[in-house]
Amino acid sequence: MPNENNGQAVVIQLVGRIDSANAAQAEQTIGQQLPGDSTVCVVLDADKLDYISSAGLRMVLRVKKAFPKLKVINVNPDVYEILEMTGFTEMMTVEKAYRVVSVEGCEVIGEGANGKVYRIDGDNVVKTYKNADALGEIQHEREVARLALVLGVPTAISYDVVKVGDSYGSVFELLNAKSFAKILACEPERFDWCVSEYVGMLKKIHGIAVPAGKLPSAKQKVVAKVQRMKDLLPGELGDKLERLAEEIPESDHMIHGDFHTKNIVLAEGEVLVIDMDTLSVGHPIFDLVGMYNAYVGYSEKDPDIVLRFQGYSAETARRFWRDSLAAYLNTENEQIIHEVEAKVRCLSYAGLIDWGVRRQTADEETISLWKSRLTELLPAVDSLDFEAVPAEAADPDELNVEASVDQLQKVIDFVNSHLALVSCPPKAQMQMELAVEEIFVNIAHYAYAPGVGNATVRVEVSGDPVTVTIRFMDRGIPYDPLKKEDPDVKLSAQERKIGGLGIFMTKKIMDDISYEYKDGQNILTLKKQL
Repeated sequence: MPNENNGQAVVIQLVGRIDSANAAQAEQTIGQQLPGDSTVCVVLDADKLDYISSAGLRMVLRVKKAFPKLKVINVNPDVYEILEMTGFTEMMTVEKAYRVVSVEGCEVIGEGANGKVYRIDGDNVVKTYKNADALGEIQHEREVARLALVLGVPTAISYDVVKVGDSYGSVFELLNAKSFAKILACEPERFDWCVSEYVGMLKKIHGIAVPAGKLPSAKQKVVAKVQRMKDLLPGELGDKLERLAEEIPESDHMIHGDFHTKNIVLAEGEVLVIDMDTLSVGHPIFDLVGMYNAYVGYSEKDPDIVLRFQGYSAETARRFWRDSLAAYLNTENEQIIHEVEAKVRCLSYAGLIDWGVRRQTADEETISLWKSRLTELLPAVDSLDFEAVPAEAADPDELNVEASVDQLQKVIDFVNSHLALVSCPPKAQMQMELAVEEIFVNIAHYAYAPGVGNATVRVEVSGDPVTVTIRFMDRGIPYDPLKKEDPDVKLSAQERKIGGLGIFMTKKIMDDISYEYKDGQNILTLKKQL
């Protein structure tokens, strides 16, 4: 177990097995390498540790008590499971070992402000991050993506974290995913379809009210940008722009923050939004600003920027922007489109100027161009507010699907997304998955036979203690499954009748189950306390 002094931290390697047979010797060896100062960060590198028993855990705990800043890193999945099960991951910093993935030669299918999305095989993609210390960003994105999915935004949830070069990546399952950027570049005949789906998704997002405190305010960031750059504008224009930005109405509705054609993908016939780390709440103008920059603003001086970034021409980008704005506003009135675009451009240029100056990413000529555009626009703009036409807000607690066994996994994922928000214990989650499967499959097989129809699944989580309510609704043949006699589980296999176990198991594992036929619907309600 060699010692490595890594800056101010002392790194000690753990090797092989640490169990009751050698824990004392291991502790003695580690003790010889520990620093005299208890304020120093001690790092136990478990990259070569295969197994640890309770004796080894007691040894680690003693080191933790002596050195409060103790970290355990590069922990393999088996050892991590032991540390997690015994509560060590709550007591100290424990970092998993991450498998290494190479993106060399891989197709880029998406790109956002903070990273790129690569296809690594036929089923999976990996999002890489520009920040080398991206674990915090990854955790944040997984949390907000889960929230977005629960609230009704079709997106992908990362199922693994990997090491990519000097940074990290999130792995997603996206079968045959193709970005809208690639569709526009390779299938120009689908231009109008892309506009329709793109705007429909944007309105869906903007129609979602987000619970208080779940996402940051987009307005705060925009006002901060204006305040940083306003003194670069002539006369009192800077103060006017700041006032206009501060007067934008507050809103609790969702904003994507980086909504362009590389972040919208078509996967197995379903349109999904990716790159969710920029989610916030606010007025729809904030998403339109990012869109204008992606399609026009960044490339006003150099149109080839669009081609390099999106993969299609500046002409296509400008047309896509104009048609998307018209569709979003639900109008072909050029005056209305022009007036809203002027408002959008004011904030677009302000953000571009701040970005170019602060990060030194644009030359003086380009920044001067943006300043002149903004200076021309501001005198005629008296408000940055406008009337949007969002889609009808989807109910995040309800899922309507075809009553088909093929839809079972979608139903289970929907229920699990709600359970994840309340940290449902694994055992209770497994029990509810079993109940959901039994009930939904029963509806799929019998509710509309021999025809087809839809079923609605509603999930509500409330109360203290926390209670999960799962309600199944269909307009099929009226049927109360609770009237079916329970099977006699004491009978032998030869004596027992086939069937009936599904509803029997559901009764056993749920705390309450009830049925009613109301307004032409079968309504079966399951309840379970966590």
